[in-house]
Amino acid sequence: MPLKTREFGAEQPYWPAGPFKIRLPFIHYRWETPEMIQGLIMFVVGLAMIPLLEKYLGMPYEAALAFTFVAGLGYILPALLGVPLVPGWITPAIPVVLLYLKGFEPGPDAIKAMFALQLEVTFIFLFLGVTRLGSKLVDIIPNSLKSGIIIGAGIAAMMGELKVGGRIDATPVSLIIGSLISAYVLFSLSFKNVVDSNPLAKKIANFGMVPGMILAMVVGWSVGEYPLPDIQWGITHPDFALMWQYLTFTVGFPGWDVFLLAIPTAVIAYVIAFGDIIVGFTLVKRVDHLRSDESIEDSVDRVHLVTAMRNCLHAFLAPWPGLAGPLWTAAHATVAERYAMGRKAMDSIYSGGGTFWLTGLVALFVLPLVTLFKPVLPIALSLTLVLTAYICIMVGMEQLKNSVERGVAGIVAVTLAMPDPKSTVYAVAIGLILYFLIERPKLLGKHNPADEVIFADGEEESQGQAARAAAKEAAAKSPSETV
Repeated sequence: MPLKTREFGAEQPYWPAGPFKIRLPFIHYRWETPEMIQGLIMFVVGLAMIPLLEKYLGMPYEAALAFTFVAGLGYILPALLGVPLVPGWITPAIPVVLLYLKGFEPGPDAIKAMFALQLEVTFIFLFLGVTRLGSKLVDIIPNSLKSGIIIGAGIAAMMGELKVGGRIDATPVSLIIGSLISAYVLFSLSFKNVVDSNPLAKKIANFGMVPGMILAMVVGWSVGEYPLPDIQWGITHPDFALMWQYLTFTVGFPGWDVFLLAIPTAVIAYVIAFGDIIVGFTLVKRVDHLRSDESIEDSVDRVHLVTAMRNCLHAFLAPWPGLAGPLWTAAHATVAERYAMGRKAMDSIYSGGGTFWLTGLVALFVLPLVTLFKPVLPIALSLTLVLTAYICIMVGMEQLKNSVERGVAGIVAVTLAMPDPKSTVYAVAIGLILYFLIERPKLLGKHNPADEVIFADGEEESQGQAARAAAKEAAAKSPSETV
């Protein structure tokens, strides 16, 4: 039991600290065993960034391992500072970030480019968090452009895995089986029906990606797609001295041209991340009404500030191709589902997320776990990207209201998914041009969305025809008749 207990219907105890609310395990919330077990396995997803650090930033494994420790410190900040979301990367933006990094030579150039991008993301979150303009900015961005970016990020993620020489091409059996099992557990309607009546299925569902990931690893070892692990005992020793050689303090800071080139990618990353914030709080609200014993504060501004802190930490101490995002959707959904089971299952929404990532941070130093998962790190990354691709395409399509938006979004998505470092710039430019030329009923000046006539299918088309007929009839009448 924690030292400070929550009264029924009140907010979880905390220490006030300006815009933040500090909560510590055993003092402000209890330790949750199921989340601890998940953390001991799912921390491998954090390690899955190591192959990208090695390939795109040109650093050795030991330095990349030290980077993951810095990331681990960032993961614990949201629950520590009063954010009820389980954090992760800006996962849908990873393919876009990798396209950006392909324009730079691995090593000092790529590190400078990653620093510039991450610092810009920091400034965006910080500015919008302090001024509280985050939601207003996203409302200004055309819906077709936002959805096209999300869908394009999903397509890029999937194509990166499916391309010749990609990980699914190299290790098809383990990754296809792992992807199918993970997708079935997370998204299948038939599995949800089984969960309602089968206790074992319900327990499996509580672990989200874990069953598919473990099965993929076992299959990969069994069929020889991955080498068997060389398990070692003791604690890990991240090489922080070597890590320093791959920071901007050593390699130098980027020029203004690099900062300018990073702007479109930074903006796209923020748009995707804001979508994650909306998804995260939506998941919280879905279960909040089931738990009248706790009042959960949904401060979007605090999420912005904490995410800015995490990206700033990465920019200077561990440039990170995954960026620091406000939500790990799969893990947060799992925590929310357990939270809905009642206070006996999970004391507080903060105790679930806090326990999960504190365990993940400790697991980074458990050498047997790290060496066990080291040969199969690509599996964790691939499963994350494949599932992200599905979610991005699903969510992006759901947000499109008519055929005109779907057409513009499709062009933006295809352009964004092109294997070109400047595809992000092209996608944003094309999306804005098509929005003004095709979607707006008035090319210049203000317009009323209610006056728009949509040429769509089915019911919308008939409504559009009726509106046009009524307009013609009104035009044919005299001024006195129309009054």
